[in-house]
Amino acid sequence: MTRAQAISAIVNTAADAMLHALPHPVIMVSPDGKIADANVAAEQFFDASTSLLRRHSLRELVPFGSPLLTLVDQVRHRGAAVNEYKVDLATPRNPGERLVDLYVGPLPEYPEHVIVMLQERTIADKMDRQLTHRGAARSVIALAAMLAHEIKNPLSGIRGAAQLLEQSAADDDRPLTKLICDETDRIVKLVDRMEVFADERPIDREPVNIHVILDHVKRLAQSGFARHIKFAEEYDPSLPPVLANRDQLVQVFLNLLKNAAEAIGEGASDGEIQLTTAFRPGVRLSVPGSKTRVSLPLEFCVKDNGPGVPEDLMPHLFDPFVTTKQSGSGLGLALVAKIVGDHGGIIECESQPGRTVFRVLMPIYSGDGNVTNIASPVPNP
Repeated sequence: MTRAQAISAIVNTAADAMLHALPHPVIMVSPDGKIADANVAAEQFFDASTSLLRRHSLRELVPFGSPLLTLVDQVRHRGAAVNEYKVDLATPRNPGERLVDLYVGPLPEYPEHVIVMLQERTIADKMDRQLTHRGAARSVIALAAMLAHEIKNPLSGIRGAAQLLEQSAADDDRPLTKLICDETDRIVKLVDRMEVFADERPIDREPVNIHVILDHVKRLAQSGFARHIKFAEEYDPSLPPVLANRDQLVQVFLNLLKNAAEAIGEGASDGEIQLTTAFRPGVRLSVPGSKTRVSLPLEFCVKDNGPGVPEDLMPHLFDPFVTTKQSGSGLGLALVAKIVGDHGGIIECESQPGRTVFRVLMPIYSGDGNVTNIASPVPNP
């Protein structure tokens, strides 16, 4: 090998390494519309290896009539790069919300070839929605404190008066006094549940193995409300521990499993809940009002094949008093969002008929009693 060839090989290797290090999916489309190459992020986005992607055309990987196909043709004819924002690339093969910003450009070294870079919008949108969820949780905290002080005491008096009336009431009237007692007890239980939101005491945390938590919650579910449902696991055994309160994490995932089981329903013969864990490097979010960035590489998912969440409820799913259950209070997911937020994480839901995913992203335990979620300051633009 000549010196020039050696240098060329080194340059090509470095270029490949940089391409695969990019956090955004990048693909190269050949003149016949086939996928010529792809980086690691593209493999994850399309859930297929590069060798498998090369067997398909771009048309087979994106929705029918996708704007991306038109952009590729424009770049070929004009020889200039174009951008498009908020394009949905969801397909039956890759379901869920798949909003991306697109950069499509020519490759002068490879005539008629086109480079496509996708920038996923879901992380930025997640942060916006999560801030809304936390704002809703703060509203519930204020409401819970008010209810605890202004409602429980009068309810106690109402219940006591009803018990006194019951002693001298006629037989036909006693069911009414019992109804008063039962309804006041029900309201007190609801207020007690809401008081959890107002508890601002620091919680005890320790390094927790998330797989131990998930296995424990799965056993609880299989012995009770989800005994008729099949479970599947897809765990990353190399995940580091989470700095968390064990009992609160059990509460989070038990609530998510219960929601999944109720969504599937008792009569479903093919109901399935899947638990997955994964390490997602590069998931970093800007902290509003700060120059720091938060890294949330630990991903824990609860997936079910139920009918899905109604589309009109999706933007408000983690708000208090939002529920699809006739007897539900609508506080379960609001409490889940609060607990996850208190642990420095975020929770998001993607749903369509036959596939609902609740995704929890959390920071890593660093080993010194802290979580490694804060990086160096972000320079001013």
